[in-house]
Amino acid sequence: MKMEGGSTPNALLGLLSLRPMSGYDIRQMVSRSIGHFWSESYGQIYPGLKRLAAAGLVEKKTERNKGKPDRNLYSLTADGRERLQEWLKIPVAEETARNELLLKLFFGVHVAMSVNREHVASNMEFHQRALKVYTAMAKQLRRDKANDPNLPYWLMTLNYGRHHSAAILKWCRETLAELDEIESKGKRRK
Repeated sequence: MKMEGGSTPNALLGLLSLRPMSGYDIRQMVSRSIGHFWSESYGQIYPGLKRLAAAGLVEKKTERNKGKPDRNLYSLTADGRERLQEWLKIPVAEETARNELLLKLFFGVHVAMSVNREHVASNMEFHQRALKVYTAMAKQLRRDKANDPNLPYWLMTLNYGRHHSAAILKWCRETLAELDEIESKGKRRK
């Protein structure tokens, strides 16, 4: 069930199924939890919340704070929970791959080998850092959310990220070795 705004409304419904949140809270939650596989900008979150409220899928309550700006808290309605459950049952759409590193490597014969090597090494460093983050996140979740029924599902997404990064690291090592071999054999065009 595709809603206007792509998958953003469904992601927002999912996040609000955890607890009532403001737009700011949602952005923080994205960066701390699902950011390793999903991103949402403020420019997507606030219009998405407005559309969901207009559709009756979330309810907005203004929290008045003395000496501070008012805070709009959004919570899932019964219709919103039903919409989320319906969306979760729909088969996952295959994503179209867009990988700038691979695109640049595809045309790598046109630049110095050091440029290709630097692109791969940079990607390797990113995934080494990501692996450390996934490990730390899993440890913290196991400690802080041991009794949360969501924990096994959250750990599944972290394991996906961990396996993905481990596979990319293996590919990076193989690719760096292959780039060295190409350079040593002089197989690339000057």
